[in-house]
Amino acid sequence: MVAEAEVEPPSRIPMLEVQHYSSARASAHVRELMTVSSPVPAPNSEAIQVPDSVYVEVSTTHHAEVRAVEVLTMEVPESPSQDFVPSIRSGSFAAIGARRNMEDEHLRIDDLSKHLGPPFQFPQPCAFYGVFDGHGGPEAAAFIKGNIMKLLFDEAEFPSSMEVDKIFTAEVTNSIEKAYLLADNALAAGAHEVVRSTGTTALTTFIFGSHLMVANAGDCRAVLCRKGMAINMSQDHKPTNPLERRRVEQLGAFVEDGYLNGLLSVTRALGDWDIKSLAKDIASSPLIPNPEVMQLVLTEEDEFLILACDGIWDVMSSQLAVNIVRRGLRKHDNPKQCARDLVKESLRLGAHDNLTVVVVCLLGPEHRTISPSTPDRHRKLRFFSLSSEALCSFKGFLDGGGSR
Repeated sequence: MVAEAEVEPPSRIPMLEVQHYSSARASAHVRELMTVSSPVPAPNSEAIQVPDSVYVEVSTTHHAEVRAVEVLTMEVPESPSQDFVPSIRSGSFAAIGARRNMEDEHLRIDDLSKHLGPPFQFPQPCAFYGVFDGHGGPEAAAFIKGNIMKLLFDEAEFPSSMEVDKIFTAEVTNSIEKAYLLADNALAAGAHEVVRSTGTTALTTFIFGSHLMVANAGDCRAVLCRKGMAINMSQDHKPTNPLERRRVEQLGAFVEDGYLNGLLSVTRALGDWDIKSLAKDIASSPLIPNPEVMQLVLTEEDEFLILACDGIWDVMSSQLAVNIVRRGLRKHDNPKQCARDLVKESLRLGAHDNLTVVVVCLLGPEHRTISPSTPDRHRKLRFFSLSSEALCSFKGFLDGGGSR
């Protein structure tokens, strides 16, 4: 089921630092797989942060016409909880905020197999979600929302399998990368009369059984709640991100007042061909469409996932968002209301951008905790005593009709 956007008018996380390698461009398609468990010195290495106690695989794909695409795989150590099967429910809410136009789009598909039909088969549950934050106009985001399913499943050779193994996840990653590049090229060609100066970020998420895959290009963010703790499942591709700043500066670009070449507040996006065409070729453009893909095996400790545009993250931390949603789910168990609560709180905190939130619940009824309303008998009562003189005065006050 696809849900349309509903629009209204106007603590620090423990981290384990590992090394992330970005190699130079290659003329052929090459895949490298490295396992990193602790910081390792390496030339041109870039430090990223991942949650504590996880196993991380970093692979890099090279294309002749584009730069490296990073793939981060986070796998929980073997334990009985690996048999966990999520129970998927989702809700969403969007508001135009203080902007004149709504440029955000989003998708929610809680049952991907039912939505696609044969010949696609995936482990259950399987779901797909996307948040697309447009800029320069709504056209690019609207185009991606309307065509991402076709790009992924018709044109990008998306795999079909009932088993989630390394071969399947590698093929899914390749299809995601290809779909993003196809989308970017379609926007370059002026597909459906989309103006070349418009663009959009793209955050997409798949759930296959207990396997979570998040692909991101831009500054939307995915946040997982694990036992009440926020785990970022994507990086914000902003010029102020040290890794992204290093990458664009190595290509001769600059960052001015937080903007790429003084023009754009993101370093990865689909479209924006008025900027990409300024480079001598696509390989030298600092603005790229390449997604970063992060993977994680879900356990019964994983409660829900938040997907939101940067308008939310401009005014609140990942942990604050998790706290708000967790409190809401324990109160009313309604993911749509939680999404609405996040938007409402962002507006109260002074958000000025469009606001879009998708909340994906992962726990079944057997794991959910609903906080009941406090019974009257549990409420604390305060008692007062009156002297006989005060009591007589009070009685006279009442007998006189409350008048003096």
